[in-house]
This record gives sequence, C-alpha cells and structure tokens, in this order.
Amino acid sequence: MIKDKKGLYLRGINKTYGKVKAVNDINLEIKSGEFFTLLGPSGCGKTTLLRMIAGLALQDSGSIILEGEDITRLPAIKRQINTVFQSYALFPHLTIFENVAFGLRSRKVAEQAVKTRVQRAVEMLEIGNMLSRYPHQLSGGQNQRVALARALVNEPKVLLLDEPMSALDAKLRAQVQVELRRLQQKLGQTFILVTHDQDEALVVSDRIAVMKDGEIAQFGTSEEVYDAPRNRFVAEFLGAANLLTGKFHDGIFHTDIGNLELEKEPPWNEGVVAIRPEWIKVSDTQPEKNGIRAKVSEIIYRGTNRDLFFEPGSIRVRSSTYKNFNIGDELWLDMAPSDLVVLHE
Repeated sequence: MIKDKKGLYLRGINKTYGKVKAVNDINLEIKSGEFFTLLGPSGCGKTTLLRMIAGLALQDSGSIILEGEDITRLPAIKRQINTVFQSYALFPHLTIFENVAFGLRSRKVAEQAVKTRVQRAVEMLEIGNMLSRYPHQLSGGQNQRVALARALVNEPKVLLLDEPMSALDAKLRAQVQVELRRLQQKLGQTFILVTHDQDEALVVSDRIAVMKDGEIAQFGTSEEVYDAPRNRFVAEFLGAANLLTGKFHDGIFHTDIGNLELEKEPPWNEGVVAIRPEWIKVSDTQPEKNGIRAKVSEIIYRGTNRDLFFEPGSIRVRSSTYKNFNIGDELWLDMAPSDLVVLHE
C-alpha cells in the first residue's frame, strides 16, 4: 500500500520479448514535480519502460501507480500522461495551432477553452507568433516546442520525453536542454526523459536511473551517480573515467602505476577504483600523498580544455589550464584519496 499519493510508482515491472528479458523487476519512485531521466545505451530497456508508463505497451507483471491510482491496466488514452516522441509526430498538413489543439478537440473540449489553453501553451513556449505556419516552415528547435505545447496543453500529470533532442545539432541541443530544464522548473510538473546522452542527463535531471540489460545499475541525483559511481559500467558510461585495478592490503591500494591511499576502505581485497580525468592535478613537484610519476604520451585539443594522456597506465587528465606541456614531459600526477572512488561491482 502506497501511503504518499503523490508521484509515480513502479513496482516489480517485468517485460519479456521472446527469450529476451527487456525489463527485469524494476522498482522506482518518481517524485511529483521532478525531472527524472532513464539513461542507458541502446537495448537497455529504457524506451520499453517508458512505453509501459505511457500505456503503449503492457508489462508481463508488476504495477504502475500514479498519484494513488492504479493505472496498470488503464488504456493509454485514459492515463493523464502525454508523450513527446523523438520524431515529434506533428501533422504536416495542419497548422501549428491545429497541431497543438488536436488532443483537446479529440476530447471534445469546448472551442473557446481550446483557444484559451492553446494560446497559454504557445505563449509559455514562445511560439505564439507561429500559429498559422506549418511544421515544414519551422526549425527543429521550434518544432520541438510545438510538440511540447501539444503535450502540455492537455495538462498531463506526467510528461514523457522519448529522446526528443536527438535530431538536433549539437549547439541547438545544448540550448534546448537548458530551456527544457527551465520550463520544467517553471511548471513544477513531472518530466520523465529517456536518453542515451550522458551530458544531456546531467544537465536536465533532478535524478537519474542508469539502466543496463533491463535493470537499474544505479540511480540518484546527477551528482551522486557522477561523483560516486557504484560499478565499472556506470563509471565508464557516465562520462570519462580512469579505472585502476589492484590489491588492497595493509591500508594501501597497490596498482601497476604505484601505491595509493584510499579515503574509504574497499569491501574487497582485489578490485577497481575510479577517478575522473578532471579530478587529477598535474604538478612539477611531488604531492604529499598519492603522487604518481608519469610521462605525457598524447595531447588532445578539445577547445575549452585539453586531454593529456600519461604513461604508464594510459591515465587521462582533463583541464583548461595545462597549455605549456609537451609530449615526453615527466610530471607528477596528484590523485587525492578523496577523489578515488571504490567500485563495488
């Protein structure tokens, strides 16, 4: 029994296609008014899970509760949930006004109410001057706003976003991500995004569920999953990570590149720790703790920063300040104990 009626609850959700377990025993609580992201590679089950929330696919077992109501067997059209698809699915032969009004008119909403609600939605998304145009006359970002308006005008309790920014170019995608986050905060509405883009997930989300092989590998705030990945998959999938393998005994982590102190004692005698490239400091002088002597083997220019690769270990360091180093330079790498993350799996 769910005491708090607010939010969306998934309990024991399973879905199998033939012999493939697409979704395996998913249990999640998505809070009312939060921006929640299902993140993972292709085939991890994130879109299947989204479709079951929308009512476009039926789970084999488990229940879906929305604000205290069991909607597990409720048809998609009767759920207070709307979806913005990757293709936007706008009607090319209808004007922007008609596209946004389509759902309301399908539900026989009075015409004056249709006009009022459409106007409110398009003004909020700053496309009020485009109502007489057609989708082919708009840019990708503008069409995305139309798709959002068409979904939001129905006043859903939950808005589902199925990789809606994947078709945009990099600059526009970054702009729309920020706009989408601001819109969600302004509305205070529940948004659930499906994406394989790690940067996108970090930018927009209150919490992230990282999925792999139909299961949740880890979930938490953006900071939690990035700063403290639980396992190798999350560490590598969510941004770049240096993975160091070694043995722990007598309070020291012994690796091929040197001996390191850890802030937290690992639950294993032999395993892996991770450190993000931007957390490693480079110096001409030896640090007090965890100083590793290494040689620059490669430098990659990335515009706002540079990636420096060091041997031994092919250690990657990322920074915007290391501009005077050259291939072959021998330097000290400072890996603070607090920045070394013990992986549990």
